[in-house]
Amino acid sequence: MRFVLCLIALATVGGPAAASDSEYKTCLDRSDGTNAAWSDCGGAMLRRADERLNAAWKTAMGAMPTDGAKQTLRAEQRAWNVYKEKSCMIYVGGDYGREGQALTYPSCRADVIETRIKFLNSLNDR
Repeated sequence: MRFVLCLIALATVGGPAAASDSEYKTCLDRSDGTNAAWSDCGGAMLRRADERLNAAWKTAMGAMPTDGAKQTLRAEQRAWNVYKEKSCMIYVGGDYGREGQALTYPSCRADVIETRIKFLNSLNDR
């Protein structure tokens, strides 16, 4: 039953980042099905996403052709960080229930981070 609930949760609230994170899926499957356990899985998923973001950032900065491009990217990243920290907060206020906090919020935030990673990686292809 717990496995079925996890699959339903992933299908209904998990975005692309959550759906592609096998560690997240495994964590949910092995959890006791409580919101607290699901929150732990989501927190771990976000830490992994942040690690990938940091790696993409370092690579993108290293690929910048000039100091001016580095300054521009740095300013853009600072603005994006403000956005990231405010993104998906609609799910943590309680209006979407505890499941919104435990499942939807981390999935939403992971998608925001993955979109930025894709952008930063695209800078290396130019």
